[in-house]
Amino acid sequence: MIHVLAFYLFAILVVSSGALTILSRNPVHSVLWLILAFFNAAGLMVLLGAEFIAMLLVIVYVGAVAVLFLFVVMMLDIDFAELRAGFVSYLPFGLLIALVLLAEIVLGIGLWSAGPIELAQRAAPANPELSNIQAIGGILYTRYIFLFEAAGIVLLVAMIGAIVLTHRTRGGTKGQNIARQNRRRPQDAVRNVNQPVGQGVEL
Repeated sequence: MIHVLAFYLFAILVVSSGALTILSRNPVHSVLWLILAFFNAAGLMVLLGAEFIAMLLVIVYVGAVAVLFLFVVMMLDIDFAELRAGFVSYLPFGLLIALVLLAEIVLGIGLWSAGPIELAQRAAPANPELSNIQAIGGILYTRYIFLFEAAGIVLLVAMIGAIVLTHRTRGGTKGQNIARQNRRRPQDAVRNVNQPVGQGVEL
């Protein structure tokens, strides 16, 4: 009984958080609602016995992606009036996407009502004594080790490219000279002035 209550609690919170993510007027609030939706989705994954996916949702999506979205939204100077003005121009495309998603939901409900899909013959044999994380780690680092390493190389190249683009030479900027700062003496940076009362300071 407690599992059913937990499922409905997580499911209602996921749907509500997703709706508030879309309907919220403040982008920062939208990202916070998105983080709440990820947390509740992780709870659903724990109930299903997929603790590895739940861990990915919390660590990767909440800890990295959503926090990155939050920092980007907070750092950008967003003109909300301009966003609201362009809402009408994107309305037909948004309605098209909504109709496609609605058709997929109806199709999924129809297929689910038709009967369960037999996946026992397609699924790979699993050892019941191993946990979900141990089974995924075993197959990931044995059968798919080369694909895993290739994905790591792609991420490494992307990280190096981001660093190179960030540290590229730009005109009109003043760089930091660490050696000059370390050689600076207090008497070079501070000047004591005996300024008379009632007169300004001459720079």
